[in-house]
Amino acid sequence: MPRVVRIPRPVRIPRPVRIPRPVLGALVGVTALLTAGALATPAGAAPRPDTPTTVSPVSAGAQQQARDFWTPERMRAATPLDLVGVNGHMDGGVAPRKGPAATVAPTSPAAAVGRAVTDIGLMAFPNTGGQWSGGGAVVNTAGRVFFSYQGRTASCSGNAVTSNNKSTVITAGHCVKLEGAWHTNWVFVPGYHDGQSPYGRWSASKTLSTPQWTASEDINYDVGAAVVAPLDGKLLTDVVGGQGLAFNTGYNLRMYSFGFPAAAPYDGEKFIYCSGNTSRDFLLSNDHGMNCNMTGGSSGGPWFTQFNESSGTGLLSSVNSFKYNFLPNRMYGPYFGADAQNLYQTAQTS
Repeated sequence: MPRVVRIPRPVRIPRPVRIPRPVLGALVGVTALLTAGALATPAGAAPRPDTPTTVSPVSAGAQQQARDFWTPERMRAATPLDLVGVNGHMDGGVAPRKGPAATVAPTSPAAAVGRAVTDIGLMAFPNTGGQWSGGGAVVNTAGRVFFSYQGRTASCSGNAVTSNNKSTVITAGHCVKLEGAWHTNWVFVPGYHDGQSPYGRWSASKTLSTPQWTASEDINYDVGAAVVAPLDGKLLTDVVGGQGLAFNTGYNLRMYSFGFPAAAPYDGEKFIYCSGNTSRDFLLSNDHGMNCNMTGGSSGGPWFTQFNESSGTGLLSSVNSFKYNFLPNRMYGPYFGADAQNLYQTAQTS
C-alpha cells in the first residue's frame, strides 16, 4: 500500500489503499507541506461536477478571538512537527475538470505600501529555493496563514488576490480544512516578517474549499480560500493590493512559487521563492511539478505565471501542495481548472 506522509501533526488514517496503475507496484510516499496535520487522499466517490464550493462561516466573536490569539510570540512558536507516516488512499483521484481559459488582472492597493521595490535587477531563474530579495508587490500580497488544528498552533502560506469583495485570500485546501474539521483561529498576515504583522492580522469571516477536497481530500483539488473581515474599517486589497489569477491555462509553464517554509532548514521567518519550468506529474496526481526545496509551512503559497520580477506581480495559477518523499526537492501544486475557478468565484462574491 502506498505510504502518504504529511509535514504536521501525526494523524492515523485507517483506510484501505489501492493503486490501480501497474507502474506503481512499489510503495510511494508523499510529503505534505502543512505544519500540523496529515494528507488524506481520495476516499470514495468524488462529488458531482455541479457540487457547490463548501463554505464554513466564522462568527464575529470567533474573528476577534483569532486576532487576539495570534500574538507575535504565538506566531513565532507556530513551528512544524516531525515527518510522520500515514496510510491513505492514493489512487490518482479525479482529474481536474477543464473549462475555457480565463485570467484576472492584478490590482494595486488604494495607497502606496511599504517594502515595495521596483528596480531590483534579475533574480535567479531557475531557482530551487532562496530568499526573495526583490521586493515588489508580492512581498505585500503574500503572507503567512496561522490557525489552530487539533489543539495545536500551526502555519501555512497564502496570498491576497483581486476580488469583487477586496477580501479574498487563496491558499491550499489542507490549510483551511483537514481530517473532517475546519481550522479555527484562522488569520492571514500579509507581509509577515520576523514575527511582525505590518499590515495587521486579518481574521477569516469564512473559509472555503473545493467540494472534492472537502468530501475526500482529493490531492488534485487541494485548493482553499478565505474571505477576511475588514480591519480598522479597511478592506484587504485596498491595503496590500491583489495578485491576478489564471484558470485552465495548461501545463508546462514558466512559474514562480513563494512561501514561508518553517521546517528545517527554514524557520518560517523568511520569504522564500522557487522558479522554473513546470511539468505535469506523471505519477499519482494531475498537478504541476517544479524543482523546489521549500518545506512545511509553505503550503498554500502562490505559484505565478506571467510573473514580472520588477513589479512583483503575476497570475496565481497554483499553490504549494505536496511532495513525494523520494523527490524531496520537487514541489507539486494543483491544476487550477473549473472547480478552482468556482471556488474563487464563490469566495469573491461572498
